[in-house]
Amino acid sequence: MERSNIVVFTDGAAKGNPGPGGWAAIIITPEGEVTELGGGSPYTTNNKMEISGALGALEHLKRTPGRVEIRTDSKYLIDGITKWIHGWRRKGWKTSTGGDVLNRDLWESLSALVAERGKDNPIVWQYVRGHTGVVGNERADEIAVAFSNDRREPLYRGPLIRYGVPILDAPLPDAGEAAPSRRSSTPSRSNAKAFSYLSLLGGKPERHATWPECERRVKGQPGARFKKAMSREDEGAILRSWGLRGDEL
Repeated sequence: MERSNIVVFTDGAAKGNPGPGGWAAIIITPEGEVTELGGGSPYTTNNKMEISGALGALEHLKRTPGRVEIRTDSKYLIDGITKWIHGWRRKGWKTSTGGDVLNRDLWESLSALVAERGKDNPIVWQYVRGHTGVVGNERADEIAVAFSNDRREPLYRGPLIRYGVPILDAPLPDAGEAAPSRRSSTPSRSNAKAFSYLSLLGGKPERHATWPECERRVKGQPGARFKKAMSREDEGAILRSWGLRGDEL
């Protein structure tokens, strides 16, 4: 996270779609503060909840200046607020087939919040694939699902250093991750071949040769941490960032 950016993870869920639903937002400020938000509805849709997650985050940030990066696994949310909404307005909130645009009230509320931030406090919408080891996305999904089940999930608010979720750890690639762009001769860190994958569970670190092996250890484990290492030296740096000695493996 760049120190000048506010990072937000959002998600939505609905059982039955339509059915009981929940939304979630996790806000991390440059000052190192974390705020978890969430809510639910007895009868709703997944798309409504995806929009509601972004609405909840931006309502919370109305009086907070700065660049906001909203990370979501909903292409519907991103395309709707950055592309489709302009055409909907021109057509009087009608679709290309002449039907009424669904969720107009939510779209208009979201658009108003985006407009309020203006050019000085821009919003960047970033797509992340769901259930691929992106820690913030996984935690937001947990909160949204809990609310869809009418379960009051304890929501954290406090310093990042005490947050039990390694939310800003770099995501690990899944088996279907795209290859590096052909326009670049230097692959990014996330696409380059890993030296190893490290996990930390219950204070005990382990080295894994493959991502599936690492995933089997950490998936569904509260407080688990994991990261891709590019070299032996990188392993040591990761361990030290977790408060361990660099030679504990």
